[in-house]
Amino acid sequence: MAGTPSTAPPITPDIVAEHGLSKDEHGLILDILGREPNLVELGIFSVMWSEHCSYKSSKKHLGKFPTEAPWVVCGPGENAGVVDIGEGHVAIFKMESHNHPSFIEPFQGAATGVGGILRDVFTMGARPVAMLNALRFGEPAHPKTRHLVSGVVAGIGGYGNCVGVPTVAGECTFDPAYNGNILVNAMCVGIARADRVFYAEASGVGNPVIYVGAKTGRDGIHGATMASAEFTEESEAKRPTVQVGDPFTEKLLIEACLELMEHDCIVAIQDMGAAGLTSSSFEMASRGGCGIEMNLSAVPLREEGMTPYEIMLSESQERMLLVLQQGREDEAHAIFEKWGLAFASVGRVTDTGRMVLLWNGETVADVPIAPVSGASPVYDRPHEKSPPRVPVFADDRLAVGDHDVSLLKLMGSPDLASKRWIYEQYDHMVMGDTVQRPGGDAAVIRVHGTNRGLAVTSDCTPRYCEADPREGGRQAVAEAWRNLVATGARPLAITNCLNFGNPERPRIMGQLVDCIEGMAEACRVLDFPVVSGNVSLYNETEGRAILPTPNVGGVGLIENLDHMVTIAPDAAGLSLVLVGDGGHWIGASLFWRVVCGRNNGAPPPVHLGQELRQGRFVSDMIQRGFVCACHDLSDGGLAVAAAEMALASGIGASIDIPADVFSTNGWLFGEDQGRYLLAVESRILNELLALAVSAGVIARRVGETGGDALTLGAGSCISLEDLRRCHEGWLPDYMGRRR
Repeated sequence: MAGTPSTAPPITPDIVAEHGLSKDEHGLILDILGREPNLVELGIFSVMWSEHCSYKSSKKHLGKFPTEAPWVVCGPGENAGVVDIGEGHVAIFKMESHNHPSFIEPFQGAATGVGGILRDVFTMGARPVAMLNALRFGEPAHPKTRHLVSGVVAGIGGYGNCVGVPTVAGECTFDPAYNGNILVNAMCVGIARADRVFYAEASGVGNPVIYVGAKTGRDGIHGATMASAEFTEESEAKRPTVQVGDPFTEKLLIEACLELMEHDCIVAIQDMGAAGLTSSSFEMASRGGCGIEMNLSAVPLREEGMTPYEIMLSESQERMLLVLQQGREDEAHAIFEKWGLAFASVGRVTDTGRMVLLWNGETVADVPIAPVSGASPVYDRPHEKSPPRVPVFADDRLAVGDHDVSLLKLMGSPDLASKRWIYEQYDHMVMGDTVQRPGGDAAVIRVHGTNRGLAVTSDCTPRYCEADPREGGRQAVAEAWRNLVATGARPLAITNCLNFGNPERPRIMGQLVDCIEGMAEACRVLDFPVVSGNVSLYNETEGRAILPTPNVGGVGLIENLDHMVTIAPDAAGLSLVLVGDGGHWIGASLFWRVVCGRNNGAPPPVHLGQELRQGRFVSDMIQRGFVCACHDLSDGGLAVAAAEMALASGIGASIDIPADVFSTNGWLFGEDQGRYLLAVESRILNELLALAVSAGVIARRVGETGGDALTLGAGSCISLEDLRRCHEGWLPDYMGRRR
């Protein structure tokens, strides 16, 4: 649909439906305007009331998240969250989805996801210092999976490497539930001066509204609406709704914006992300309680014949909208001209509370801002609980072969196999401040010029969330918290990306509600607030939904990098200490799925009080200098944690199987939560164990580092060479194989 109001066809029910609006929503628009909208106005309502922009199905439940703490400077509602990291600095971060575009056009979909999340962070005054991603693909045997993996990884690497921000951490898992709808979630972390944080709140009647960055084209029109609908067989035809990115322009835009921010002339600034010029202008005006009059004829265009409808809905990349102090335009223009970027005064702030759009002197839209931006429909959709699953405990009567074979199967499985093939395509060392690289529990980035660091991670176990959404939500938060603790960091806050199917189905809505409530509970107990996030719904194809996937991005602070630890023991003869009880929970585990071929059972429960107590103990031991290496236990349990530590260090290890354990399978592969494996010098072992008793924490010596093999009890021996070959081989072999 294109055309100006004077030439556009009349608004019919079919046109309304094409814009993703229901009959009731159309009726609400008529009530707001007191008349039928023209096509430009209908397009504006369409994108602003889309699920992607308005959160109309999730808003009622998102308020359950705790969002405040003494160190939180800005919680949800702005472009990104802001936390105080001391010494006059703040960390600014957010995670967002680019799922539908990446399935349709994997390279550009993933690349522009990176570009968009970068803009969310630097628009608030931060220099981006780290990128993360969480990738979920379909089963490896599916005919599209290899193509999608190749395109997405190339898109992330191509954009991030060119723009000069290190990609330092992430996840990549495979499951048939993602065959028709992959997930590409991108996270960015930046650092800013605490007195230089910028917000998207327009103010000052008469202040100029300025467009900067790349010129506007027709790419990405209705991208937000497309991202708010499930896929069908015709989804390939939606390729024109996928944006096209230019990382070199993004780099120029970062530098120009950060330079302008030193001149104290910005009133408000907002990136043009989903819904482009529409969302950026309406959101700035709404937050400021003001109006805007905008002249679309002044918008820099790269294509001829574009209409007001196309200009307002385009999602062309690398663009920003600013409100400047009146009279400072020439100063700002000189900066953007120096960086070779478009700069145009396209409007002014008013006191009318309305968005008035002009085109060649004609008013082509005139709508009230508050109802469009802040009063979209909020639905209390019916939701039902997922049916409870019966717990499955380890039982040695299972005919699963010997433990060495089981471990090799796990280490070479798609989910656990090394993702080196992926992260070596990313520049994770650019900027020179990456202290811990991909492959550990969390990456660590030095706060430039200091001996302090930020630990960053991305975590979720979708199979747990499917088995029990509330427990899975708790676990996603606890896993992120645990990964930060394992580096020596103090966890500060999370961002999240809530990926679910069609919320109009009560079972799917129930998954969303329960995951949120489980996450919120974990955040409260662990004092780990939510400061930003994104909701991505309708992730399904022909009625087949993805696994519920509430990805959690966590950020923590290491006050002194001398106290940081990694997962790699640095010597032979160190004692391996297991912190936490358990070693019998097999249901919903990777061992149960990969080795036993089963997928039933409840996930392991997360005992939040115990999680907090054990994490604080580990943190205390790290700060005392007692810990040489630390790894949290997650997929694959104790055996996989020990194997990953051995591979990271190149030093073998032996794991004991105590006589009092109920099941050797459970002891080695159970996924009981809240546990850590520490490597400590034997001379302080008894002191550490005594401190554990004082802290009310179960800890026991379970092995020792040394040699060139991993042994799992008597009669076991896997050479590190064989273990590495198995672990490192699957993904390169898969991606190099002929179709």
